[in-house]
Amino acid sequence: MAKKAVCIMSGGMDSTLAAYMLRAQGYEIVAVHFNYDQRTQQKELESFRAITARLGTGQTYEIDLDFFAAIGASALTDRSIDVPTGGIEAGVPVTYVPFRNGIFLSIAAAIAEKEGASVIGIGVVEEDSSGYPDCREAYIEAMQRAVNLGTRDETQLTIAMPLVHLKKEQIVAEALAYDVPLELTWSCYSDEAAACGVCDSCRLRLKGFELAGIPDPIPYRVKNGVS
Repeated sequence: MAKKAVCIMSGGMDSTLAAYMLRAQGYEIVAVHFNYDQRTQQKELESFRAITARLGTGQTYEIDLDFFAAIGASALTDRSIDVPTGGIEAGVPVTYVPFRNGIFLSIAAAIAEKEGASVIGIGVVEEDSSGYPDCREAYIEAMQRAVNLGTRDETQLTIAMPLVHLKKEQIVAEALAYDVPLELTWSCYSDEAAACGVCDSCRLRLKGFELAGIPDPIPYRVKNGVS
């Protein structure tokens, strides 16, 4: 029986690379995507479908979560809160979605138990996480302990976070090494036709490509401060 990894995949560069790395380790990838009424929901779903078709996943799940919009409190799900465009600031930014990764991991754990998987893959990056508390290594480790306490004794899941200590330029380099289709990935928080180039996520991505000395293949409305 093939060993399986349930990979949480947003359609972004980080989670895509994490899935490719686990596939290289011999895992059959079970891909999970969440639609949670985020601003770029349709583009992220389009990216997820294109990436998983290229990756060759064993099974895919597209999970709709409508309660994040009801909760609000994040610029990603509440249209009354503007997505910041002035650069990354200290502290937890308004683009943080309350306990998002905890909820994603809980659902992924249920899928992993059903699928007989041994690993959950997530593309969290601690250093370049924009200050999100649910991207910290210690938090993911705590979630792993909680998941294993709340599932069957024989389940024994490992939450793999292969990117957690990498810088963005290292992620770009690793993505090229694993032949990740970067042109299919999407990182922008606010726009779907062309990436805005000025939100925190775009800034981190563009900086990573710049430091890696590689052009970013996706379209931008503003790139390096130029329209």
